[in-house]
Amino acid sequence: MAAEAEQGFRPLDEASLVTYIKATPALASRLGGGGSVEIKEVGDGNLNFVYIVKSSSGAIVVKQALPYVRCVGDSWPMTRERAYFEASTLREHGRLSPEHTPEVYHFDRAMSLMGMRYIEPPHIILRKGLIAGVEYPLLADHMSNYMAKTLFFTSLLYNNTTDHKKGVAEYCANVEMCRLTEQVVFSDPYRVSKFNRWTSPYLDKDAEAVREDDELKLEIAELKSMFIERAQALIHGDLHTGSIMVTPNSTQVIDPEFGFYGPMGFDIGAFLGNLILAYYAQNGHADQTNDRKAYKKWILKTIEESWNLFQKKFVELWNKHKEGNGEAYLPDVYNNSNLLSLAQKKYMTNLFHDSLGFGSAKMIRRIVGIAHVEDLESIKDASKRAECERAALNCAKTILKGRRQFETIEQVIEHIQSFDRD
Repeated sequence: MAAEAEQGFRPLDEASLVTYIKATPALASRLGGGGSVEIKEVGDGNLNFVYIVKSSSGAIVVKQALPYVRCVGDSWPMTRERAYFEASTLREHGRLSPEHTPEVYHFDRAMSLMGMRYIEPPHIILRKGLIAGVEYPLLADHMSNYMAKTLFFTSLLYNNTTDHKKGVAEYCANVEMCRLTEQVVFSDPYRVSKFNRWTSPYLDKDAEAVREDDELKLEIAELKSMFIERAQALIHGDLHTGSIMVTPNSTQVIDPEFGFYGPMGFDIGAFLGNLILAYYAQNGHADQTNDRKAYKKWILKTIEESWNLFQKKFVELWNKHKEGNGEAYLPDVYNNSNLLSLAQKKYMTNLFHDSLGFGSAKMIRRIVGIAHVEDLESIKDASKRAECERAALNCAKTILKGRRQFETIEQVIEHIQSFDRD
């Protein structure tokens, strides 16, 4: 911590945060410039401090990164530079999809501190809404908008090679966050690791089976290489249902501290995979008053619409800008509509299979890795929870290994249902 202090960093508590805000015009002006403020710490406890700061004139969110993983302690150091990449990604994605990205008001690199727009009630974390059984009729439309715009406009389908490589070079420095993903998603679940956990003893054999599945390991190695090597677009990097805030009419994407230039399918897969986890968790939340069957159908419909709408919007953007600066598919090479259509079909098929693979990998790590999901963890009956987790795990393993056999999202939906034991 001494080194951190020498760089001008100090963790802020509620009292020192008030002093900091008053001395920072970009933040103080959002709160009316004076008077008393109310501060509430709302961080999820994993990595950062997150404060909601309110006055009679306004409200902001202040987020500060710590030099270690908060939920583990200083025995697991973690770069504070993740705050810079989070603010940078929010600003870039906000430029491309402002309707679904909160505005950044202030960033202090030395303090690893960001002030941003407060996403007001009745917004809640999507994951909590899924646990409660709330339907969000615009979710698929909004998330397909966000993903299509942020992924297309930061790719070589839209940008020239020089600009793209500048972006890649800048975000390469977010290597520690990438290495964390490499470890917890692509490595630890497939080996004995002190960080792994699962619903024991019910899933002991299931966890062992993951570690002994050679075919699965060969497929996960391919996905890990893709994650490390393919600088396809500026991705969020952690686009699960805990990084999305919603009302029935609004969808806001937060927390892109894992942002870097990586494979598009990692973002798409994270979102779809977490919806699939939510689907399997519903049996554990069903009771005599609500069997959750109708809600499960809504989740499946949302999964289906999310991919189909994304694919439609992404290709529409490609067609709209096919004569632009993008250097991946030059217009004088792909110079007839039939050829371009074939190229697009191949591109989207590969992206679909990438998304299925990454989504499945994210599901597996949430069941036998370090960090689980509240959808399943909140099921109090351990045997019932394990039953839901086993169905999700078996579904994920078969999708990951057989992802190239799926031609449509509708086929995936049928596959998901085949593992359901309601």
